[in-house]
Amino acid sequence: MELQPVSITPTAANEIRYIMQNKGIPEGYALRVIAEGTSGCGGARFRLGFDKPREGDQQYITQDIPVLYEKRHLMFLMGLEIDFEERETERGFVFNRK
Repeated sequence: MELQPVSITPTAANEIRYIMQNKGIPEGYALRVIAEGTSGCGGARFRLGFDKPREGDQQYITQDIPVLYEKRHLMFLMGLEIDFEERETERGFVFNRK
């Protein structure tokens, strides 16, 4: 079984696929999930981007979306859920712990 530390809600998956298809993301790129601030006591912050796989990356596919992460971030990413919310004045991806 392939390890999938980060899950993506259907709403977020739809938005990610839209971005990949309509915002000039090059062929062969994947969604990269990044954990930042992992050395302090304040907890990790998360970012998303699109990138080509690099040596040492871990990769899996969920909901037809290729996902990349660095192995050293695994313990911070386990159980993370990416969602997408639209509110009256803002919209964007949010990170939840399952």
